[in-house]
Amino acid sequence: MNTVLFTHPACDGHDPGTGHPDCPERLIAIRRVLEAEDFVYLDRQEGPAVTADQLHRAHPRDYVERVLRAAPRRGVETLGPDMAVSPGSVQAALHAAGAVCAAVDEVLGDRPGNAFCAVRPPGHHAEARRSRGFCLFNNIAVGALHARSAHGVRRIAVMDFDVHHGNGTQRLFWDDPGLFYASTHQSPLYPGTGLAQERGGAGNVLNAPLAPTAGSPEFRQVMQETVLPALDRFEPELLMISAGFDAHALDPLACLNLHEGDFAWVTAKLGDLAARHAGGRIVSVLEGGYNPQMLAACTAAHVRELMVAPVG
Repeated sequence: MNTVLFTHPACDGHDPGTGHPDCPERLIAIRRVLEAEDFVYLDRQEGPAVTADQLHRAHPRDYVERVLRAAPRRGVETLGPDMAVSPGSVQAALHAAGAVCAAVDEVLGDRPGNAFCAVRPPGHHAEARRSRGFCLFNNIAVGALHARSAHGVRRIAVMDFDVHHGNGTQRLFWDDPGLFYASTHQSPLYPGTGLAQERGGAGNVLNAPLAPTAGSPEFRQVMQETVLPALDRFEPELLMISAGFDAHALDPLACLNLHEGDFAWVTAKLGDLAARHAGGRIVSVLEGGYNPQMLAACTAAHVRELMVAPVG
């Protein structure tokens, strides 16, 4: 399996301020751990800036223009109650979304493979016209719609195992039968969405909320019994992963009790599923994870499994 790592130095330039959970050290820790000998065969590429056409498939022009004007010349300003921006934030967001589109191009090209996008700010809380939860653009939705428009992919699934529900992705996918969104997440927790009865306008949404303090047994059971069978039935031609690692027991923003082994396990299961339906094609995108040391360890476990995932 050919695994490509997409990132860009501009993503370090998003600095929401001292003490903010989405700190540049998150990506620094990931890059450091992925320099280990285990990852010598990773194909490493810089993610380009997203194009206007790519962005406008998920976000209307007026919203994009507002974001592009949002970065201050110095210091930190707010763009909504839970989105802080610094002078480098817009370039970071453009390269984050662009990396996902480039990863889609890579895995849907001539060489079968998968990709991991080590980017920030994250994306799955961003709605079409609204930044939320540290997210400016919905990176994974931009990538999914690019896969459809540029490559003609008809059935695209997103599996989101971030501890917070991806309200933005769910809302962008809600009425589209060719897009499937599945999520495990802690509930109750921010943003307050993701109840099991939220099924999508086309029956294309599956939420599997986990109670606070749930750990490996509960997570693996709901994946085995509910989520993976639903993804199998959908038969995606491209599988995308919102890879948030803040369900780890040591993450400061929530209280699930997963560990590195759980993220390795779910990645292997998703790799098998992608091999059955999508020729092994996976694009995984970093979302949350706010203990940098823990985040690096979980990312390493995730990428290690991507590197040995079957092609199908």
